[in-house]
Amino acid sequence: MRWSGQAIDASRSDALPGLESNSGFVRSVTTPEFAGVTFHEVLAKSALNRVPSADGSGTYGWTINPYRGCSHACVYCFARPTHTYLEFDGGADFDQQIVVKTNVADVLHRELTKPSWDRHPVALGTNTDPYQRAEGKYRLMPGVIRALAGSGTPFSILTKGTLLRRDIPLLVEAARSVPVDLAMSIAVYDDDLQQQVEPGTPTTAARLATVRAIRDAGLTCSVFLMPVLPYITDTRAHLDDAIGRAAAAGASSVMYSALHLRPGVKPWWFAWLQRTRPDLVERYRSMYLDNTYAPKDYRRWLAERVRPILRAHGTGLGRVDPATGSMGFTNRSGGTDGVPAGPSPLDEQSRPTTSPLKRADPGFDRRLVPRSAPGVPTLF
Repeated sequence: MRWSGQAIDASRSDALPGLESNSGFVRSVTTPEFAGVTFHEVLAKSALNRVPSADGSGTYGWTINPYRGCSHACVYCFARPTHTYLEFDGGADFDQQIVVKTNVADVLHRELTKPSWDRHPVALGTNTDPYQRAEGKYRLMPGVIRALAGSGTPFSILTKGTLLRRDIPLLVEAARSVPVDLAMSIAVYDDDLQQQVEPGTPTTAARLATVRAIRDAGLTCSVFLMPVLPYITDTRAHLDDAIGRAAAAGASSVMYSALHLRPGVKPWWFAWLQRTRPDLVERYRSMYLDNTYAPKDYRRWLAERVRPILRAHGTGLGRVDPATGSMGFTNRSGGTDGVPAGPSPLDEQSRPTTSPLKRADPGFDRRLVPRSAPGVPTLF
């Protein structure tokens, strides 16, 4: 394992293999309530991560990941390959070997108080979930929220974790001083299937109840209907049930996209498919064997299927920021992209739109990254 760029350089003789020169490593912990999971506690050297936009625009955003790896164990999780950087595998290790940045709030506070920090939006939950089960033990998010709000930094949180309800009062307080955007990721609305593909997550009903609790507190909350699984959750019945239940819970908007499979995720996904839906293996091979994203024809077909369902439920279509993968920052009236809340023109989500970073951050244009700039910022 290696924590290069994450830990303070020093030396210790009792560290795990590969960690002898990093005093940032504190200890590895196992507890009965997290059977099969090991937590590796580290002292992070940095909290803020700069990430380039995936749309080739040369723009970038900022993220925070208090945890590396995720006990939600979602079979399709796009972040699995990032765990190999630590010399873990992207399969079982991603689910069971969780890195905890125990000092993340203190480090973040120092970074946000530097004169060079110009308070542009920060996204949480774009790589691994900040409200996964470990957060109940480590309680890192309250300090992160206070640091962001106290510095005047807008932020967004995307999560599958119902533990966010614990921090609703703190988020309400933060929203009085900075823009705060929240989103709940709820991809599967069939309980049996949800437990198969997301075995470590709260139930769909519990997540919808969290959306309602957020809305009742006066905050906006989008629902990420992501990923839509081809031939599994793309039926009209499933999509209508999903969007209808999200709307009933008060979702400010709904964002959707088809499953995409990065190279390090494909073996994990196809192994699950072979065990549970062998009838679909060939179809998925034809779609994803040489591609990361679903074919354009499928994405167009999915958009045509989703549009009338969104209209029928009076639900607005949200936008995903190309840099961080988070939701767009909403305006104060509750709409996104300058469009009032409620029904809106529902074009494909790939339609070009003003970046939410630009909307929320007046200094955004001054931080365009030259396309020829050397080096590629890490995604985690």
